[in-house]
Amino acid sequence: MTAVDTNVVVRLLTQDDSRQAAAAKSLFSAGPIWIAKTVLLETGWVLRSVYGFDESAIRDAFTKLLGLKNVHTEDKASMADALALTADGIELADAIHLSSRPPGAAFVSFDRAFVRRANRAGISRVSIGSASRGT
Repeated sequence: MTAVDTNVVVRLLTQDDSRQAAAAKSLFSAGPIWIAKTVLLETGWVLRSVYGFDESAIRDAFTKLLGLKNVHTEDKASMADALALTADGIELADAIHLSSRPPGAAFVSFDRAFVRRANRAGISRVSIGSASRGT
């Protein structure tokens, strides 16, 4: 199994550098690939901020990528849940935060818009932080 860095995944998904994209494609076709959640998180950020992908395009790209039989990721179930949450308007990073919390754990944020989006998506136990709750 080979673990890959963000730049390898970005080259595979964007094909913006033909030499590196070919090398990434060859690597992905050579055998089992491991992608850490942190690599997916960073790749999402790069795709959004550098390449202008919207959440839908990122979700589609990651769904196809993680659907490859030889591609494995850390905590596959929570990543699938996170990708599903992006369809409800929750940014990928926030979706990963939510889906990675322990079962039954509350989630507190000072980001009111994020909490509203999570509540609209039906995510339970997500609330706005207050001084009484501490940090």
